[in-house]
Amino acid sequence: MGKRSNEPFLWMLFSVGGTIAALLLPVHVFLFGLAFPLGWLDGPGYEALLALARHPLTRVYLLVFCTLPLFHYAHRFRYTLYDGLQIKHLNELINTFCYGGAIVGTAFAVYLTWSI
Repeated sequence: MGKRSNEPFLWMLFSVGGTIAALLLPVHVFLFGLAFPLGWLDGPGYEALLALARHPLTRVYLLVFCTLPLFHYAHRFRYTLYDGLQIKHLNELINTFCYGGAIVGTAFAVYLTWSI
């Protein structure tokens, strides 16, 4: 038996992160980047958003919304460096920086999300 690979888990993070980024990010950009600032829709007040952000389910949503696209980016960037630039001899270093950056970003998102 050969050594078990963590590759399926990383591909799962890649696909879930890409799905979340593709489905949820445009909605947030539209609402908070266009509709509310331009007055197309009435924006929620500061107190309402703060109360919403302090709800535990919203914190979990924000954490998922911030962290899974980081792993999508890490996996895509890893394969861009690995296959696109043909630097296969630096595989361990690339893995460490790509997924380590996603883990650091996740830790930072956890800190920010739960310190509201």
